[in-house]
Amino acid sequence: MSALVLTRSGYAEPGTSLNFPTGKWRQLIRPEHRYQIAPCHHACPAGEDPQAYLAEVQAGHLYEAWKTIVEINPIPAITGRVCPHPCETVCNRGQYDEAVAIHAVERFLGDEAIKKDWAYPVEPVDPSAPEIAIVGAGPAGLSAAYHLVKRGYRATIFDDHPEAGGTLRTALPPYRLPRSVLDAELERLLALDGITFQPHTRLGRDMHLNQLQEQYMAVFLGLGAQRSMEWSIDGVVPRDLHSGFDLLKEWVDIGTVPTPKSVAVIGAGNTAVDMARVMKRAGVPEVYIISHKPIPKPGIPVEDAMPAIPREVYEALEEGVIIHEYRGLRRLILRGERVVGVELVHMKKLMQPSGKLKRIAFEGTETVLNVEQVIPAVGQVIDPTGIERLAGNNSHLKVDHWGQIEGQLGIYAGGDITTEGGTVTAAVGHGRRAALGIDYVLRAQALPEIAEVTPIPFEQLNMHYYELGSCVQEPTLPVEQRTGDEEITTTLSAPLIAKEGQRCFSCGDCLACDNCWMLCPDSAVLKTKELASDGSNYVFDYEYCKGCGLCANECPCGYIQMVDEAA
Repeated sequence: MSALVLTRSGYAEPGTSLNFPTGKWRQLIRPEHRYQIAPCHHACPAGEDPQAYLAEVQAGHLYEAWKTIVEINPIPAITGRVCPHPCETVCNRGQYDEAVAIHAVERFLGDEAIKKDWAYPVEPVDPSAPEIAIVGAGPAGLSAAYHLVKRGYRATIFDDHPEAGGTLRTALPPYRLPRSVLDAELERLLALDGITFQPHTRLGRDMHLNQLQEQYMAVFLGLGAQRSMEWSIDGVVPRDLHSGFDLLKEWVDIGTVPTPKSVAVIGAGNTAVDMARVMKRAGVPEVYIISHKPIPKPGIPVEDAMPAIPREVYEALEEGVIIHEYRGLRRLILRGERVVGVELVHMKKLMQPSGKLKRIAFEGTETVLNVEQVIPAVGQVIDPTGIERLAGNNSHLKVDHWGQIEGQLGIYAGGDITTEGGTVTAAVGHGRRAALGIDYVLRAQALPEIAEVTPIPFEQLNMHYYELGSCVQEPTLPVEQRTGDEEITTTLSAPLIAKEGQRCFSCGDCLACDNCWMLCPDSAVLKTKELASDGSNYVFDYEYCKGCGLCANECPCGYIQMVDEAA
């Protein structure tokens, strides 16, 4: 502390106020800087801290903002497009006016990195470093490889496809994720020193799990969930049944799907919505989505609404998809073996004797919907080929927090192959945590304890220092132009991203606003001579602090808390 030059908010000549240590009057409480995790950080499945990179955007440091993201997530140009961004759902700003458009900032920074060829913050890997096998080049495997290389390991990625990407490439429509963006992002990632990509290599055919365990220090499985769940209505299955997941892959691979005059897609997730939109693009006049859950809208809890990304749901509605919410299928109406209609029934939640809410059919509400095809999009399960001894009869693999498969030393898994999968960002987080777990185990270090944290609530912020302002809106293609693979949304410009970055509240962390320094009545808050950038630039002088709490009360971000003196 002695090397720092500290400045007071007031001015005092020798022999005046500085000669009277008013801190001796203080009783019971004193101010302290206490960081609290922001809701956006807490909610991110990948582990990103949006507050941290939004702070860099506010300062105009775009490269540093991107570096902050890729310390955690190596594919921001992708996740900025396809993530359901739960960070925005919990953003404290959403309780004031509108949530910060975090996904738009992430997408912009990812695109900037591709455009300007920003280098990943990764050091070259020693050619003799331990090598880890990764099976599956989807987001989980790619993330695991990246974080292993960051920690000094070599990573060999095996995949049975000719190109990396997994479901990103095989089942995400290009209008959501352009192939040019996917190719550019993954090309940069796979070019990192220490990563080797080996395509056309299938587990259970070209290699076996036992061999990988013998040859590599650890094995990570990121195989995804490649089999559609079996589906029927009271055992009845149409002759021409195709799952939504399989039809999406067919559309992405060859650009065609069956085109009846009318179709009902069963499901409420992204696959169901993607399938419905693809059918409209293929020329099907009448496309319906049958969902037990309602369309996402204000007033409906997130857990009760359709799990598909709300933006995608509303774009589907714009494109002419009709969603029958709160509906279930009672029976299929067949002529021979072909579907000619479905009987729908209203669903509602009722409390069960067990104390749990369950959706049940509301008798007497049956209606008939005439359709020529039914497409179930109700989820996928794993293909056990090559991992029979791990899978057993389970639909997914069970792993611990660090991705290790229960009872299998040295074998890790992440992404849709696990019970905790479902999104690209979750898969990225799985790969990162597994890389950490592998590193700790190979270094014979104890795994860190998993701490429970509570994000800072909106009520702890001081809204007197923020102005109302709506979030930026990404331009979208007019509905009449949404006929092919052209991306629907457009990346925002740098000025708009800078404007959006300024809307962040910096929840639970220092905003370097100088409030505490300027407003302290006893000049008990000192500031270092260096430009204030975070809480470390402010120091409480307890010799003069009376514990009045004005600094804590006037802190916009909730970073200053009054704590028990004896604590």
